[in-house]
Amino acid sequence: MPFMKDPRKRAEDISAVYELKEKLGEGSFSEVRVARHRSSQRLVAVKCIHKRALKGKEALLENEIAVLRKIDHENIVSLEETFETPTKLYLVMTLVTGGELLDRILERGNYTEKDASRVIQQVLEAIRHLHQLGIVHRDLKPENLLYESPLEDSKIVISDFGLSKMEEQGVLSTACGTPAYVAPELLQQKTYGKEVDLWAIGVISYILLCGYPPFYHENDTQLYRLIVEAEYEFDSPYWDDISESAKDFISHLLQTCPETRYDCEQALQHSWISGGEALEKNIHGSVSEQIQKNFVKSQWKRAFNATVVVCHLAKKTQAGGDEVEMEDCAVGGAEAHPTAH
Repeated sequence: MPFMKDPRKRAEDISAVYELKEKLGEGSFSEVRVARHRSSQRLVAVKCIHKRALKGKEALLENEIAVLRKIDHENIVSLEETFETPTKLYLVMTLVTGGELLDRILERGNYTEKDASRVIQQVLEAIRHLHQLGIVHRDLKPENLLYESPLEDSKIVISDFGLSKMEEQGVLSTACGTPAYVAPELLQQKTYGKEVDLWAIGVISYILLCGYPPFYHENDTQLYRLIVEAEYEFDSPYWDDISESAKDFISHLLQTCPETRYDCEQALQHSWISGGEALEKNIHGSVSEQIQKNFVKSQWKRAFNATVVVCHLAKKTQAGGDEVEMEDCAVGGAEAHPTAH
């Protein structure tokens, strides 16, 4: 039975249109390869999905494709076309070659608040586009922020829409996402909306300015308590050279109450984003040192199933008759926080 509802590309063999080349990466039921369009010679990325391994998760992929087809923004990865064979599904995506955000920061010799502000501005503009379309991303994190090309002035592109939802699909109440970035209302099993994306942007902004996450604890239950209570600090000496404007911006995003949290428009109008208050002092040494401790060699880079991390949420949710969506996620260990050294 065909997977795609759109039959236009079903009968066409992808190899007649694209030459599949080297592998870029692989997951549990898919792999991503570079491909060259045979007539234009343009390079793209092709996600090759094994339909048999996908069994039981078809709805999630259908949702991701439906979301991507609605989106058209320069800071969001594009789905160009799809192909389907009896055993595989192929998603042809724009090829993004600049690498992950945190990796690029490590490679730089100079890095400032202004650089972080420009990144967050692009993310906010992309998320504003999503929210205007009634789409909630639900899984914003540094690993999903990529540079389009290796060029120094390359733009940021948001990827991974596997957990995105359209508001027209109904009230959002499913527990999902990556624990360190999820908003308090999600952990409290409340219904939630677009505001969860702004909380995640607050967490990312914090990380970009110091190199470690605002909410950390080796015990999962304590981690959730810190998030629910928005219990974080601008630790010395890591925040001593960061502007009050940056701290104010983050504080308006890390609000426990969704109603008082900045929306995209308010965040874009903040003086740290649009008023020239982001400092240009080089903070690369301190930030890159903490990124290496917290995201490169530590447990933050180890992927494991979220069912382990949010097991108590699953129990609560199952008792209420809802479902829990699971994904690969990363969680910090005791050695990961700078104040733990």
